[in-house]
Amino acid sequence: MSKAAHLYPVILSGGSGSRLWPLSREEFPKQLQPLTSERSLLQETALRLNQARRGNFQLQAPIVVCNDAHRFVVAEQLRAVGIEPKAIIIEPQGRNTAPAACVAALLLEAEPDALMLVMPSDHLVRVPEAFFEAVTKAVPVAQSGRLVAFGIRPTAPATAYGYIKQGEALAGAAHAVARFVEKPDAATAADFVKSGDYYWNGGIFLWPVGLFLDELAACEPQIPPACRVALGQGQNDLFFFRLDAAAFAKVPAQSIDYGVMERTNKAAVVAVDMGWSDVGSWSALHDEAAHDAAGNTIVGDVVALDTHDSYVRTDKQLTAVIGIKNAIVVVTADAVLVADKGHDQKVKQVVERLKAAGRTEATAQARTHRPWGWFQTMDEGHRFKVKRLCVKPGAKLSLQKHWHRSEHWIVVTGVALVTRGDDDFTLRENESTYIAAGTLHRLANPGQAELHMVEVQSGEYVGEDDIVRIADDYGRSTEGSARSGSRPRPKAKTRKATARNLGTL
Repeated sequence: MSKAAHLYPVILSGGSGSRLWPLSREEFPKQLQPLTSERSLLQETALRLNQARRGNFQLQAPIVVCNDAHRFVVAEQLRAVGIEPKAIIIEPQGRNTAPAACVAALLLEAEPDALMLVMPSDHLVRVPEAFFEAVTKAVPVAQSGRLVAFGIRPTAPATAYGYIKQGEALAGAAHAVARFVEKPDAATAADFVKSGDYYWNGGIFLWPVGLFLDELAACEPQIPPACRVALGQGQNDLFFFRLDAAAFAKVPAQSIDYGVMERTNKAAVVAVDMGWSDVGSWSALHDEAAHDAAGNTIVGDVVALDTHDSYVRTDKQLTAVIGIKNAIVVVTADAVLVADKGHDQKVKQVVERLKAAGRTEATAQARTHRPWGWFQTMDEGHRFKVKRLCVKPGAKLSLQKHWHRSEHWIVVTGVALVTRGDDDFTLRENESTYIAAGTLHRLANPGQAELHMVEVQSGEYVGEDDIVRIADDYGRSTEGSARSGSRPRPKAKTRKATARNLGTL
């Protein structure tokens, strides 16, 4: 048996999951969503090998690469399942998977023989035991000087996935890679599946740190030095590491597949049948979810009559469907999707059209997550907005003021510590206070349970950009003085100001 190696999971969490709109959006994409269990896909990915206590590797704390907007949610979700990562690396902008893996490898450069297990954060694995067995088989292959791809045994001639063709047999359960094929047509995919020599490319890889850096430098010589500069000029930010934005912008964008795996002569494939799905569409999610006797997946408050082979989900109001078949119906707090399952790949086109129209429903959810908790707009109109707020135990909002709106706060459950001007006081259930426009204020949760509140805003402008931060515990920009700055003019509204006809696809 090969010598036990340090194995570092490297979780890439930069995707937006637009094909699962309106549930998944850029600010809260599918990897952060609990789609098939009580845990999010990110949490499931991080836990995938965590029960492994025996084998030919020593599991180490994971490295997570994510974007700035998701950093606090990522950290909180890992904490909630008892995982303390080695690092959470913040990408200033997406540069595809090769630079993300390179930055993680450079972080581990002092251990060139350590193994990196690179995994997307938004895939589903139904049989983690099979995945563990495949990783165990792949460890000696990687240690022998190979970049290992895990080939998913195909269950159908899918055209949405890339394929890997196995070549000559290697020691153990591996084969050399004969070729990579990107998303073939239906006839070609059927031939691939029939041959038995092709596997889906799930984007999961295992390799020694030093070998990967050497092969990346040979195939894409500009990426490692540029990533090294971004890492060297980066800085710690609370419990994150932030890559230098200017330096990282100069890193060439490239995928692991195109950048390395298709060009190296050291690629190997280990086959695995682990109940894998990239959950890349509503149809794919329907396939993976539980079905009733009529083939339906029902989530939330739904009444379904004469409905078959459909996915119906509501996160808000009662939803009734009658006489539909092979359909997708998804209801969120601010959007509704109705689609034929055969056309659900066009959901991405809807998102693109919403973005072109300046609609924030394309990127932001009604519930907006912040490092201190979340808020959700319940109602809004001319000169008013009503929100729900949840503040995590021990968390507090920034010390701030608003020029154009006043606020009424009502505690629903929990305890609130309020700063209003020069006063600090406590509010409990069913108690309230008033914050006049221009008044310095802060909200904190000193308790051990979540604080839930209702906030009623009123004034000439109630947009989220009417805020002057004076102090903040989460590294967000501040004015630095309660009296600094001039009174800003309100910005134009962007969210649902008027109805828009987006046309037909």
